[in-house]
Amino acid sequence: MATEGGGKEMNEIKTQFTTREGLYKLLPHSEYSRPNRVPFNSQGSNPVRVSFVNLNDQSGNGDRLCFNVGRELYFYIYKGVRKAADLSKPIDKRIYKGTQPTCHDFNHLTATAESVSLLVGFSAGQVQLIDPIKKETSKLFNEERLIDKSRVTCVKWVPGSESLFLVAHSSGNMYLYNVEHACGTTAPHYQLLKQGESFAVHTCKSKSTRNPLLKWTVGEGALNEFAFSPDGKFLACVSQDGFLRVFSFDSVELHGTMKSYFGGLLCVCWSPDGKYVVTGGEDDLVTVWSFGDCRVIARGHGHKSWVSVVAFDPYTTSVEESDPMELSGSDEDFQDLLHFGRDRANSTQSRLSKRNSTESRPVSVTYRFGSVGQDTQLCLWDLTEDILFPHQPLSRARTHTNVMNATSPPAGSTGNSVVTPGNSAPPPLPRSNSLPHSAVSSTGSKGSIADGAIASGVSKFATLSLHDRKDRHHEKDHKRNHSMGHISSKSSDKLNLVTKTKTDPAKTLGTPLCPRMEDVPLLEPLICKKIAHERLTVLIFLEDCIVTACQEGFICTWGRPGKVVSFNP
Repeated sequence: MATEGGGKEMNEIKTQFTTREGLYKLLPHSEYSRPNRVPFNSQGSNPVRVSFVNLNDQSGNGDRLCFNVGRELYFYIYKGVRKAADLSKPIDKRIYKGTQPTCHDFNHLTATAESVSLLVGFSAGQVQLIDPIKKETSKLFNEERLIDKSRVTCVKWVPGSESLFLVAHSSGNMYLYNVEHACGTTAPHYQLLKQGESFAVHTCKSKSTRNPLLKWTVGEGALNEFAFSPDGKFLACVSQDGFLRVFSFDSVELHGTMKSYFGGLLCVCWSPDGKYVVTGGEDDLVTVWSFGDCRVIARGHGHKSWVSVVAFDPYTTSVEESDPMELSGSDEDFQDLLHFGRDRANSTQSRLSKRNSTESRPVSVTYRFGSVGQDTQLCLWDLTEDILFPHQPLSRARTHTNVMNATSPPAGSTGNSVVTPGNSAPPPLPRSNSLPHSAVSSTGSKGSIADGAIASGVSKFATLSLHDRKDRHHEKDHKRNHSMGHISSKSSDKLNLVTKTKTDPAKTLGTPLCPRMEDVPLLEPLICKKIAHERLTVLIFLEDCIVTACQEGFICTWGRPGKVVSFNP
């Protein structure tokens, strides 16, 4: 242990932490892992990931979870704060040869107690569709690796669709698939559909419909993660080149971009109302980007290493009355706002947008989001009104937000430091490099998609709303596949028509793409706790708990305040 004062405490794993809403506790009886509970050698392995699905069965215990550890994939009943399932009896377990699962996603739309569709991406580039309840393997996409030979970094069902899914690779390409279509026995030929700054979209040219339906080439380097907006209309992508790019999914238009302070961006998530996007990455920062204004509105510093996952907590995002005299709308509207987070994303969006649409801003919102990183720390952050609307007069003091006019991130900001900007708060930060909204981005080009063919050809791929989750990392790809088919050694995927305008990082610093540290508010974490021995790779907010996982393969449940029925420390 470290010899300096406080060193021992710094290395101690925390099992509980307190926030304004109360005490969160780690529940050791609810931990999931490989059945023998022995940590595996995580070096060189793909990140452990966790996916949840609710089967909507009558038992009241319809939650299921899937996680990958090394070459293994497990599917269990998830019991939340009550107790882990019998780890010796997974519902389904698979061990792969020559390739490793890297990411997965359930189709929440089609899940029933009898059947569930789970997509699994692999380190050698394939995507498998399995049903862990029926213990069936229905299809393998990109089996011969003719579409893409690089590692799958993120796979997700298109929101609201029973058959469309999107796959990102470390090649920097994304592909849209339909589960009903085959992939073909030869390498696909592509035709340019749309081209823009640092991206291009191609359709697959063939006599009969085949996968992939679309190929997106985005930025430079690996495409580490993507996330659909809550309404499913927009797609946020983060790449190894350090850029966040937000697209309109149906019209394939670039809505806005943002650049990391330095290094690649590894993770991305949307606020429950779709108004903000948060990213994390190799600059050790979390960055909050306004979707409407297309600009960075805050950065958060608390991690000491790369940030691997960011996620909003819809259940703790709070709505409070600022001034009863200003309230407009009915009591029902206000009650609707107060119960934010208890319903799913579609109604969430309408409630919060209702709040932000009134000029008088009668109701104030505090957004809660979290982040985990390779420094084994969990940080929770509150995004408050003084950050979101810096030029509005403060109606009351906000807590847990340290608006710092500092050139460098504070050292050792790991405690529960609470700074309350009250009457003595400094004036709003100078926005010396923030242009007026109209000049910041090309948001005005929404309706400019005159190509009817593109609109009609692509709009059918976009639909409604829901989840977003993770995946990233970059290492050498495995040469072999699952023994589920022969691999062609022919490298035929050389088509890349993107106009790659190399962006010099030094030229973006100090511009709206990447403001300097002193030009945007700097958030301090609400809490910053070391909660694992190995790097953290999962953070999921559920109604009664928070779920985290580390690279050792342990999936931990943290009971929310008041949600733990019987817990004996």
